[in-house]
Amino acid sequence: MKNVAFTLVMLPPHMSVRRNWAARVAQDEIGVRVLQPETIEDAVRDIAEADAAFGTVPPEVLRAARRLRWLQAPQIAPPAGFYYPELVSHPVVVTNFREIFNDHIGAHIMAFVLAFARGFHHYFPRQVRREWRREPQESGGVIHLAEATALIVGVGGIGSEAARLAAAFGMHVMGIDARRREAPPGVVKLDGPDALDSLLPLADFVILTVPHTPATEGFMHRGRFQLMKRTAFFINIGRGMTTRLDDLVAALRAGEIAGAGLDVFEQEPLPADHPLWTLPGVLITPHTAGHGPHLDERRFEILLDNSRRFLTGQPLRNVVDKANWF
Repeated sequence: MKNVAFTLVMLPPHMSVRRNWAARVAQDEIGVRVLQPETIEDAVRDIAEADAAFGTVPPEVLRAARRLRWLQAPQIAPPAGFYYPELVSHPVVVTNFREIFNDHIGAHIMAFVLAFARGFHHYFPRQVRREWRREPQESGGVIHLAEATALIVGVGGIGSEAARLAAAFGMHVMGIDARRREAPPGVVKLDGPDALDSLLPLADFVILTVPHTPATEGFMHRGRFQLMKRTAFFINIGRGMTTRLDDLVAALRAGEIAGAGLDVFEQEPLPADHPLWTLPGVLITPHTAGHGPHLDERRFEILLDNSRRFLTGQPLRNVVDKANWF
């Protein structure tokens, strides 16, 4: 019987694929002891001697943890409330699953960009009505991407992939990021958040990939939509709470921006009577930008790699700034 290197608690609720993860981690040669409590009461008991945990840790479970040093969050950006004050002040290191969606969400962003650039937001409603009507050729409803500028707000893994793809279409790509100091490939200008208001008027596409944090909650509001070109499009695939939907609706109705491609919303599901469903120039997907193959295996690979790193004292992947939630 192999020696137990450390104890990892897989916290409830359990998905079937993650039950399989527990068995796979336990079988690895590093010798992790994996516990899978079925209830919060059982989790309180099991976490008392655990070194590490996977999942969401409620306050009553955290209070019972005597030696917890690493927590793997179950999402790239867990919902509001995951990082409560006691967890933020606790010495436990939190990691997340960022980087697993880069290719899928990058493609989704470009699907929105290409749809707007080729006028599909005009033609999709006409298809439903069986209406053969072209946009006037002089305006064309077409944006020549080689002459267009994209502003990507949040140039992490997803934003960097979107920048690479946009640049491949010949776009001039600018970026805003709170942490990154060097522009990734495809980004010709990178600035910090303080530059946002000065860059918004320059962009034909404003693309949000930022997480929901205390600093980003509601930061896209009416005043910022009014800074954008009237011909510009707004795309949000980050988190819904970053954008005030009432302000977006007002900006669209006032013609202050040309349209919006939205995958995330302040309220999900988006209510059936919400005006965004029927506003001209709006394309909606139901929080599916990250959908694609191989995601569960990518999550497991991070969990296993971090388990090995934890055992050997190496830096963990995807460490979170708990106070800022990402």
